[in-house]
Amino acid sequence: MEEYQPKKHLEYPKLTMFQMVSRMADKYPAEPAYEFYGRKTSYEAFRARIERAARAFWQAGIRSGDAVTVCMPNVPQALDCFYALNRIGAVANMVHPLSARSEISFFLNISKSKMILVPDLFYEKVEQALADVKHPVTVLVARIQDELNPFLKLAYIAAKGKDYLKFPNTAHAVLWKNFLKTGREDVSLPAPQYDPKKTAVILYSGGTTGTPKGICLSDLNFNACAMQARESIGEEFRCGLKMLSCMPCFHGFGLGMNLHAVLIHGACCVLMPDFNNKTYAKALLKKKPNFIAGVPTIFEALLHLPELDGADLSFLHGMFCGGDSLSVELKKKIDIFLKEHHANIQVREGYGLTECVTASCLTPRDTFRAGSIGLPFPDTVYRIVEPGTDRDVPCGEEGEIILTGPTLMLGYLDNPEETAHTLQTQSDGKTWLYTGDIGRMDADGYVYYVRRLKRMIVTNGYNVYPGQLENVIDAHPDVSYSCVVGLKDPKRMQRVKAYIVLRDGVTPDEDCKKRIMEHLQNHVARYALPREIEFRTELPKTLVGKVAYRILEEEGNRKCS
Repeated sequence: MEEYQPKKHLEYPKLTMFQMVSRMADKYPAEPAYEFYGRKTSYEAFRARIERAARAFWQAGIRSGDAVTVCMPNVPQALDCFYALNRIGAVANMVHPLSARSEISFFLNISKSKMILVPDLFYEKVEQALADVKHPVTVLVARIQDELNPFLKLAYIAAKGKDYLKFPNTAHAVLWKNFLKTGREDVSLPAPQYDPKKTAVILYSGGTTGTPKGICLSDLNFNACAMQARESIGEEFRCGLKMLSCMPCFHGFGLGMNLHAVLIHGACCVLMPDFNNKTYAKALLKKKPNFIAGVPTIFEALLHLPELDGADLSFLHGMFCGGDSLSVELKKKIDIFLKEHHANIQVREGYGLTECVTASCLTPRDTFRAGSIGLPFPDTVYRIVEPGTDRDVPCGEEGEIILTGPTLMLGYLDNPEETAHTLQTQSDGKTWLYTGDIGRMDADGYVYYVRRLKRMIVTNGYNVYPGQLENVIDAHPDVSYSCVVGLKDPKRMQRVKAYIVLRDGVTPDEDCKKRIMEHLQNHVARYALPREIEFRTELPKTLVGKVAYRILEEEGNRKCS
């Protein structure tokens, strides 16, 4: 088979994200845009739902440039809300529903969000977070059962929903379905306005230095990334094909690849609001998606699921891995698994950062070079430079990965200093994104990821920054100082462990661990919580007196092996 050669340059329509989806509603009105637990929504119906939600937001006073926080899993209300905000030029501030109370307060404050959409299961936490928000916020409460067929709706309420039927119960909160009723047909909306320099979406990441930051992204950023990905993939995202959309909408990989890239090409998103091995295997076999994308832990889990023994996976056209490095050994195992299950594909690894939406590099369809993260997307240029400089290193040598192209973020929200550090305009007149990752490039332009320049732990595809956790732990009255490391884990790739030195007189017992964990739960997202706490009387130090975290990592990993 001749190797597929992607185009090197694409033309990007001067359209908003909503307009790109609306074009598919014109082209494929009756085809499904998304499916949720067997219930399909056509592109025409999807557009109507978006328009209705947009009218409701407009009627509520939300205008171009206003921020609304979307704190949701992959459910229909999240998609309707996201594109409705884009329809009227508002900013979608995307937040993890499992964020800690203090994090939600921070996200609402920094974005100046006027509203927040949240599932009923997380309503109480958001209500508590509002106590530390400096401006009025209206809470919109979505109920998953409102999107289920009657049988599943009753089953869901019996299993989970009955405890949340009393919500919302405050004057400043309203049910999403009641909010939509205000979006009357006689409410007139302005025409969509495309502006490639205007913030359309805010996603959150630690940034390249590990401090929490809002990443401001435009319509062009998302549309370009979606179109580039489609070209690099070399397989049609088209009407009649399906993507198993399990990567969450508050994550660049989920929003950019699992959702927007699918919807602007007329394919169907099979929405998964949560993930576990059993539900994933069931969805894979029942829905027979043509594309799946996820983090290494998802695909590693596939190898051990009894439900997939002997299964025919020939319906798969593509499997894409991101969020963390895919080891050569795991790739070999997955490729063997795919072949044994009649899927004529290989797992393909991508690389990118939220600062450029998501992936900007992908391994080719028909070839593989061990350790490589592939070739840059069209209109995206990679260079390897001496860290922090604009001096290129010789071919094959290691340096910092920097890149440029139409998907680069507009900047960090209200943080010009960190923006200037990460986005640097050079003598060629181009702005380059300094990734903080070390890599190399071979003579054919294949890129190889080596390691991170800054400390970061990746667990289940989520970035966890040790410095942030250490600050929270050290703020506890029982703690003298701490060190957080990532240890190898067969399921999560890495798990978080905290080494803690207590203050004099504090007993290092289980009650103390419980107090520290309760403190962490109030300030740290659930996925970032330490899986293990170990008390020490002292921690190893470097020659300059810093905690030698690498020694603790090596020691912990030796115990794991």
